[in-house]
Amino acid sequence: MEWYWVLTASFLFLLVLMSTGLPVFVAFLIANVAGVLITLGERGFGMFSNSMYETLTSESFVTIPLFVLMGEVLFRSGSVDVLSTALDKWIGRVNGRMYYLVIALSTIFGALSGAAAAVAAMLGRSVLPQMQKLGYDTNLTNFTILGGASLAPIIPPSLLVIVIGSLVRDTSIAGLLIAGIIPGLLISLVLFVFVYIRVLNDPKLSPDNNEDVKEYSLKEKLLEIVKVSPFFIVIFSVMGLILLGVATPSEAAATGVIGAIITAAVYRAFHLKMLWESLQSSTKISLMIVIIVASSKLFGQLLSFMGATSGLINFVSTLELSDWMMLFILMLIPFVLCMFIDQFAFILLAIPLYAPVVSAYDFDPIWFWTIFLINLTVGSLTPPFGYTLFALKGAAESVLISDVYKSAWPVVILFMASIVFFYFFPGIITYLPSII
Repeated sequence: MEWYWVLTASFLFLLVLMSTGLPVFVAFLIANVAGVLITLGERGFGMFSNSMYETLTSESFVTIPLFVLMGEVLFRSGSVDVLSTALDKWIGRVNGRMYYLVIALSTIFGALSGAAAAVAAMLGRSVLPQMQKLGYDTNLTNFTILGGASLAPIIPPSLLVIVIGSLVRDTSIAGLLIAGIIPGLLISLVLFVFVYIRVLNDPKLSPDNNEDVKEYSLKEKLLEIVKVSPFFIVIFSVMGLILLGVATPSEAAATGVIGAIITAAVYRAFHLKMLWESLQSSTKISLMIVIIVASSKLFGQLLSFMGATSGLINFVSTLELSDWMMLFILMLIPFVLCMFIDQFAFILLAIPLYAPVVSAYDFDPIWFWTIFLINLTVGSLTPPFGYTLFALKGAAESVLISDVYKSAWPVVILFMASIVFFYFFPGIITYLPSII
């Protein structure tokens, strides 16, 4: 069978399985078992078990459950409430103050959870109704939630980055994690500037009565920094140690868990029940992720064994496309497909095919996969089928889906403009990884 028929049949079979509502890891397992039986027969299950064992015992996979556990502990530690109070006091009497607070909070929540849809749903349930009561513009509020939440996969620590780094050969997970810092913060700054310009041009968007907002002294603001200082311990224990080059991502994730436990203890929220609930939740999530990733890696090996990967590379090499044209094609596919399927599922589908093409075109892997991740985020919030859009709508019943769509387009445009900017100035992404 020709390589393109193998490739088409494999992906159609997998997509059909996912469309039936099966969990992603079950769909991958069924596809892998079918692939092994068709290509190798019963003797192929030795390869199946060896591949799964090799992947699951990889040191890089230890990072996944540790980061999940760290996030679970922090969410239960009360640090989120402390951070909200501190940010509120520092923003002070500013027109549209709640818009800025939402962007800042969603950036922090994104760093803790790594899932755009989860952050959008959480803020849609908690912050959006409060802002509507205060008279804030619904569309601009939606914009801040969608924009801030979409930073989640980009700003480290990001589970999606760890998954990509685990599946792509010869790519540093530490480098990929650090690469998202500057782009994530720049996009966050762009969101702040957009809100500032909108409120400046249309004061009606901001119902703030700043006379009712207490102006805090510098001493009181500095005291808030002291209160959130335990949270900085977590940040340093993860990204600080990686930046200093004294810890691998797995070691940094372990120190991050310790930092999260210390933070919970400082805020008097640490107890055995909380730790047990965190362990239970993180174990369920981590097992699902690790099984999916291991299945995806085997899926890629099967495609290679059947000649689909080499056929694709040979086909791409005959096209003689320029670098920018190939990059455009590689980015157009996730932009469209992530309107329909989850980012995580698409990563597992795409990496076995994208990795050899990236290598053939000699793209810088850290630069490419960071842009790839930003592009996935754009796809997930693009109307009419963006995954993140429905997460916000599902959490905020009072908001019309048409309003969510209207709010999403400016976010999409800003993120796409950022991708173009990072294309022409790749050093923004590669600078930090290059110095560690």
